[in-house]
Amino acid sequence: MSYQVRIASDQIKKEVPDTEASIDQALVSLSNLMATLVQARMDTGVPTATGQVAVRRLAKAQMALVEASTDVLRAHGDLKKVGQEFAGMDVHENCPPAQASVGKRRMHSVAA
Repeated sequence: MSYQVRIASDQIKKEVPDTEASIDQALVSLSNLMATLVQARMDTGVPTATGQVAVRRLAKAQMALVEASTDVLRAHGDLKKVGQEFAGMDVHENCPPAQASVGKRRMHSVAA
């Protein structure tokens, strides 16, 4: 493997999991904000309709992050295949398979 390929593959191997973790952290932060907003609405006794537009926008943002996470996981699987094919890499087992059917997994609530 050439030096340039090694440098690129090392950088990609670091950045992909970092990106996945960043999206997860953003999803947790957004979920916490949603929970705080709804709890504040309940605690203050304001009408349920208060802030509903914001709740809907946050829910839309959550789904966008879930979709982004799915796409990054799929790209991770694709990159694993590229690494094996072109760089002769022995990729670790916890990488998702290429074209993973991530969308078929059940989602679990992260907000408590």
